[in-house]
Amino acid sequence: MSVNEVSSRETPPGRWVPWLVIGLWVALAAVMVPLSGKLSSVTTDRAVDTLPASAESTKVAVLEDRLSGGEDSTFVFVYHRAGGITDADRATVERHYNTLAKRYPPKATTAPGAEGEDEDPATRPSADGKAMMFTLQVSAAYGPPESIVGPLRDAAKDRPAGLELDVTGPAAVDGDMDAIFDGIDLQVFLTTVLVVTLLLILTYRSPVLWLIPLVVVGAAALTAMATVYLLVKGFGIVVNDQNSALLTILVFGVGTDYALLLIARYRESLHHHENVRVAMAHALRGAAPAIVASAATVVAGLLCLLVADLNSTSGLGPIGAAGILCALVAMLTLFPAVLVVLGRRIFWPAIPRFGTAVAEKPGLWGRLGTVISRRRWVATLGSFAILGVLAIGLAGNTGALREQDQFLSAPESVTGFTVLRRHFPELGGQPMTIFTRPSHQERVLDVAEGTRGVAMAIPEQTSGGWAAISVFPADAPDTVAEYDTIKRVRTAVHAVSGAEAIVGGPSAENLDTEVTTRRDEKLVIPLVLAVVLIVLGLLLRAIVAPLILMATVIVSFAAAFGGSVFVFDTILGFKGVDHAVPLLAFMFLVALGVDYNIFLASRAREETARLGTRGGMLKALSATGGVITSAGLVLAATFAVLATLPLVMLIEVGFLVAFGVLLDALLVRSVLVPALTLLIGRRIWWPSRLSRPVEPPHGQRPLADDQEPALQR
Repeated sequence: MSVNEVSSRETPPGRWVPWLVIGLWVALAAVMVPLSGKLSSVTTDRAVDTLPASAESTKVAVLEDRLSGGEDSTFVFVYHRAGGITDADRATVERHYNTLAKRYPPKATTAPGAEGEDEDPATRPSADGKAMMFTLQVSAAYGPPESIVGPLRDAAKDRPAGLELDVTGPAAVDGDMDAIFDGIDLQVFLTTVLVVTLLLILTYRSPVLWLIPLVVVGAAALTAMATVYLLVKGFGIVVNDQNSALLTILVFGVGTDYALLLIARYRESLHHHENVRVAMAHALRGAAPAIVASAATVVAGLLCLLVADLNSTSGLGPIGAAGILCALVAMLTLFPAVLVVLGRRIFWPAIPRFGTAVAEKPGLWGRLGTVISRRRWVATLGSFAILGVLAIGLAGNTGALREQDQFLSAPESVTGFTVLRRHFPELGGQPMTIFTRPSHQERVLDVAEGTRGVAMAIPEQTSGGWAAISVFPADAPDTVAEYDTIKRVRTAVHAVSGAEAIVGGPSAENLDTEVTTRRDEKLVIPLVLAVVLIVLGLLLRAIVAPLILMATVIVSFAAAFGGSVFVFDTILGFKGVDHAVPLLAFMFLVALGVDYNIFLASRAREETARLGTRGGMLKALSATGGVITSAGLVLAATFAVLATLPLVMLIEVGFLVAFGVLLDALLVRSVLVPALTLLIGRRIWWPSRLSRPVEPPHGQRPLADDQEPALQR
């Protein structure tokens, strides 16, 4: 049957269908685009919103909000002069304190000086005579830390020459951190658009075609942002700045991948069908099942995060799922509709002509498949050797990254902590806050002061049936030693009967975040593996193949993590791995890494029914190699956008996921999976009928896997 005969028998969808789809999307955009701009108004990075309500530090933060109208912002002013503090310096420090205490009057307390000293008790000199300091607690009524830290620094600029000042403390660190996230959504959005644009232009080498997927993915991203905003308002999920940035990355990366896969099928279909609507229907019929399966896998994996205790982690589940679903719907409805309306000319200058035979050339991926087929053991062992060497990097510095080490370039708040520890070693830690019943305050104060690792404990105000105590650890913030001190203080004050004492504060919040994240990892990771394995089993209708694919993804993750740790530790000089990175990277690399295996394995299963296991895998590798590699490059590049931001945590996530995606697309999917499939043979499809040998004609010997004839559908 000729190509013309095949095409003429097809009944094309009505001309009005694509226009109707485009019209519906225009109407949807009119509603959703205004809402998308409101997402930033509901993002929060407060620990009280991120940590579970059961965390002890969350209970302290809630009490602070309730008793004082909001959690106070603690700033520490550290003045220092290399040659020693002068009388003029001392007068300046006291003047600055008095001015600021009047400007922010509700609560302005300090760590008092040593008993019997003549200095104003609000200010404290260092033992070496080279520094002075005071703390300032500013009520939340004056605004968040990021809006206060700048004016505080400006107010203290008037000082003698040579007197240096660093404004530090927990609130200053938060303010500097928030300054980095200020405008990050727009920065990530614009950078991602630029990266995807360049990659699409290089991929299609067309002056027009690249614009279509970019516009549609952009529409999907805005729709996803509006959807997440509605989820926050309707269900109270937590969205922080990090998750908001990840949403943009996910939609652009995954949406562009879907576009590449659909365009590849559509271009091929245009050679066989004259009517573009018929060609698109065939392209969707071929590409949509794999795309939907891919999206279902990622969505199922992301929704596993709902079981996490950390609100920022559990919130990422519905946030990411909403982004994936918006990308899926846009790329399977709006994108095909726009392509059909624009017709073949959108591919100019390489316009696919109807009836033009597409030459079956071996190509790079066909030649690679031939080499793998001849050297199966070499390809398998060589791939595992490379992955194993990379995994050795896990022996490097995988310790938790301190909050002060999160910045690529240390701001004043971080350098100030260093100065504070140098001149005031007894006050080098971030203060803990203890709430206890007023009748037990003195007893709890004595217990806290007597705990190993505590430098000082100070009674604070009493209100609402609770008394506060500030406790200063002797060790540096966010270190193992300081965390051990917090644990000892909690154990000690909990033992005071009737006190109902609870311990919180910035470092306690970081400790609770790390503990909760570790607990979430033990719960989420096995669940994600189980869910993804089930989805693969349903898609491939087999047991062995899903197990093999999952094993390769896990090995690939270990290799990507190990290689990344080596880069972080040896090349970039990072001082650890942020506690959120392993779970996030695992989530993305397993869900997204399985994507490429789905595209390859589903095509291999389809071709196996005609060509046998060997021929089916080689055909699948040849047919999907180019487009999957392009998709991997695009996805890796979009995540690499995070590495352009000045925050170590985002750099680590961006680099690790980008490296892992490339490793999976270029080595695991291209070499290891085909080699394992060829080694295992038809048994990889067990227990489906594809795993059973075909009965040879009467009197002939059974055929080996390499000799499998075509199976009947």
